[in-house]
Amino acid sequence: MITVSDLSLQFGKRILFDDVNVKFTKGNCYGVIGANGSGKSTLLKILSNEIEPTTGHVSISPGERMAVLSQNHFEFDKLQVLQTVIMGHRPLFDIMIEKDAIYMKEDFSEADGMRAAELESECAEMDGWNAESDAAELLSNLGIKEDTHERLMEDLDGKQKVRVLLAQALFGNPDILLLDEPTNDLDAETVLWLEDFLADYKNTVIVVSHDRHFLDMVCTHVVDIDFKKVKTFSGNYTFWYESSQLALQQRQAKNKKTDQKRKEMMEFIQRFSANASKSKQATSRKKALEKLKLEDIAPSSRRYPYINFTPDRTAGSEILEVVNLKKSFDGEVLFDNVSFMVNKGDKIALVSKDHNALTQFFQVLANEVAADSGAITWGVTITNQYLPNDNSEYFKGNQDLNLVDWLRQYSRNKDEEFIRGFLGRMLFSGEEVHKQSSVLSGGEKVRCMLSKIMLGAPNFLLLDQPTNHLDLESITGFNNGLKEFKGNVIFTSHDFQFVNTVANRIIEISPNGMIDRLMTYEEYIKDDKIKELRAKLYA
Repeated sequence: MITVSDLSLQFGKRILFDDVNVKFTKGNCYGVIGANGSGKSTLLKILSNEIEPTTGHVSISPGERMAVLSQNHFEFDKLQVLQTVIMGHRPLFDIMIEKDAIYMKEDFSEADGMRAAELESECAEMDGWNAESDAAELLSNLGIKEDTHERLMEDLDGKQKVRVLLAQALFGNPDILLLDEPTNDLDAETVLWLEDFLADYKNTVIVVSHDRHFLDMVCTHVVDIDFKKVKTFSGNYTFWYESSQLALQQRQAKNKKTDQKRKEMMEFIQRFSANASKSKQATSRKKALEKLKLEDIAPSSRRYPYINFTPDRTAGSEILEVVNLKKSFDGEVLFDNVSFMVNKGDKIALVSKDHNALTQFFQVLANEVAADSGAITWGVTITNQYLPNDNSEYFKGNQDLNLVDWLRQYSRNKDEEFIRGFLGRMLFSGEEVHKQSSVLSGGEKVRCMLSKIMLGAPNFLLLDQPTNHLDLESITGFNNGLKEFKGNVIFTSHDFQFVNTVANRIIEISPNGMIDRLMTYEEYIKDDKIKELRAKLYA
């Protein structure tokens, strides 16, 4: 158990949070959420003793071991992959190193023998005999193939290192597990494996993540950093979001009686408790919700952008036809023999094991690069807008433009009040609209691009990794906007819930052809027959 008492953190005059009193107990998974800059990662660093708080203290139950997902991808470059994982259980690792060093001695003494016997006993108590096989199993489950286990960490690419460091944190069944964005750079199948692993985990887990589906599937509690406070709520992310929205609506409905508000809250809790079986953590979450006090539910200060795509015209019967499309890059085939027709109502998630293939495919559809062969035919009624993965070109020549002038370029209505209102709904308000486009963050640039697209009033959207750089609030607003959109979409995203709740059709492209299915993303990745097809596709 971790106990946080009277904790505060202040940088100069800026108070990040204060008067924090929280307990993290065994058997629960806590998802830490908060707006960008609220201090989510900082809180984890305080819990792991990497940062000293301004006041207060953190105490851990005696004898409990903490593991932390390392953010330093170069720290273990001179170690073998398997060694790096075992190092996650540092006491065991140190014992194994000392034991091996004793056995390597040429002048092995009686004292060495006695010490070796002690170490063997300690190693056995920590299940050290199975350390290498357990580490290898973790690596394999996280997509690191066996022929990589003996290689040095410096020989791995960035995505492989992330997976090894995650295996390191998970290794040895730590009593307390701190994970900051553990799903970054993981494919959908690996994320599902991690969800199952954490859902069955018997100890304490504290995790920061922008992946809403992941938080929903693993969390029994939400730790919300808001109003410079840190509060714990029972339930997963969706329960927190929907309950905070309900509380906000009730606060705004001034004429609604208290007993009516209470009845609405009770009905909401009962409905959500009944649906808790959808989660891996169903039993513990249901119990937590049943004990929930209505006073624990409060509105959030979060602001959500209003994203609404309204086409100028309705699409006709002919929308898009792709025939035998092929594209290579640097002599390597990215995709080949891709053919499909888009029908009314199709919202297509584009999938591939090679993101470069996805980006090139979008660029071909957007007529930014030419295909090697094949044909693309757009319907005469179709107007499309493209959101590229790399949007820097849209801001390079506009260093001196403020946000109003930048967006005015793409608006038929040039009136400043109209532009400012549009920026306001995308969370650029007050003096922020005078910010120069050259100093925008990644998330702010994506929100500007979404504003540009909405002003274009398209009936077809091409979206390459649109959720990159966005915070939870912007992803949620974007997600809601796409679900309501009446036109067609082809998109790709790492956000599982975003894909699963928007797409009704999945198309996977590869150098050896494609798979095309009318189904949700979750159905697609869990279907055994499709798993066989995918294996052949990349063989």
